[in-house]
Amino acid sequence: MNFSRLCTPNEHLINRRQWLGGTAAGLLGLACPTLADELKKKAKQVLFVWLDGGLSQLESWDPKPNTQFGGPFRAIPTAVPGIQVSELLPRTAKQMQHLAIVRSLCTKDNSHSAGVARIQRGDPKNRGVTYPFFGSAVAKWLGAGESGLPPYIWIKPGSGGFIPEDAGFLGPKYGALALGDGKPPENLLLNKSLTEADDIERNELRAKLDQRYAEQRRREVVEAQQYIFDMAAQLRKHRAIFDQSTFAPKDVERYGSHEFGRHMLLARRVLEAGVRFVKVNSYGWDTHGDNFNGHANLVPKVDQAFASLIEDLADRKMLDNVLVVMMSEFGRTPRINGHIGRDHWPEAWSLVMAGCGVKRGVVVGKTNNLGTYVDGPEHDIGHLFHTWFKALGVDPQNNEYDNNRQPLPIAHDDCQPIAELLS
Repeated sequence: MNFSRLCTPNEHLINRRQWLGGTAAGLLGLACPTLADELKKKAKQVLFVWLDGGLSQLESWDPKPNTQFGGPFRAIPTAVPGIQVSELLPRTAKQMQHLAIVRSLCTKDNSHSAGVARIQRGDPKNRGVTYPFFGSAVAKWLGAGESGLPPYIWIKPGSGGFIPEDAGFLGPKYGALALGDGKPPENLLLNKSLTEADDIERNELRAKLDQRYAEQRRREVVEAQQYIFDMAAQLRKHRAIFDQSTFAPKDVERYGSHEFGRHMLLARRVLEAGVRFVKVNSYGWDTHGDNFNGHANLVPKVDQAFASLIEDLADRKMLDNVLVVMMSEFGRTPRINGHIGRDHWPEAWSLVMAGCGVKRGVVVGKTNNLGTYVDGPEHDIGHLFHTWFKALGVDPQNNEYDNNRQPLPIAHDDCQPIAELLS
């Protein structure tokens, strides 16, 4: 459904050509409803699952049992013969026919402060500007779509709100709307003393005042301010989407009643509503101490919810159009420290992908027998950004940002897509 934003009467003034174009489009929709449905089905979306702190590749996608650094967990077969994952991922193992594992990541930063931003921005060359996070970049290149909802929604534990910093030089309009604990922003609903008519009048007055305000301000600032009000209006119309009390009990049982399960179930609902980019965060993965018990507690929750979501996207025929990525800012050391933990290790680690534009049931790259280093071609985050953009139909070679007439590449110049990953 296409919800238009609140507007002023002047905004309804259109010329004859615009009217004819709109009428033709409307008649096309009436004559060919199935065509409109098909176009909507083809809209690309992204689910980006961020395991903050650093998932251990050895306890997930690249197990090395019975080796010096392998740890106590076994490797188990998956739905694809010849591919094995950690025994902590039994449900996801059954979905391997939909997945692609990359075991050849070799990145640079081993600190959270540098790694989190570097990975999510794609590590472009330093040009004196702050690049957007992947969610903001997707919002820019693919647009908001027809959902009427913000294009970049971030579901996370803790506090929420509008996060303009993610947008970098694109400007705050492309920031993230964070749903703290999966809940809409506070004070979203109108005060009981106000009617909808009152709210329309208020917004018409605000729009006129904004015109005066905009005369002496930067366009990006004015756009962001307008965007916040528009976004709040749309969220009010769609607030039922975020009501977790309406989750089907069967789905809650499948995904898990734990926090991550609820957030992934909400992510499915938000994707079904047509949101362009959905990020889901899980915290607590920085296992410098007691790594094995930590992963034995954390990984099964991810396994349950992630496998359920992949299964549902496949069953709903959404996996052809939704790019799924699950990763951290780096992996964890093969060597086990004195606290029975694993430290930060960007030299050789893994991620998992699925969905549109991605080959299924494959493993790309490998590490040596001990899991200490990549054996063969190494892939930095720049290669992944090229790959993700290509999978979404945005060619990094033929598209560039325009930062106030400064042309900038959308992915690292020295990298290229990972051909083995693209379908």
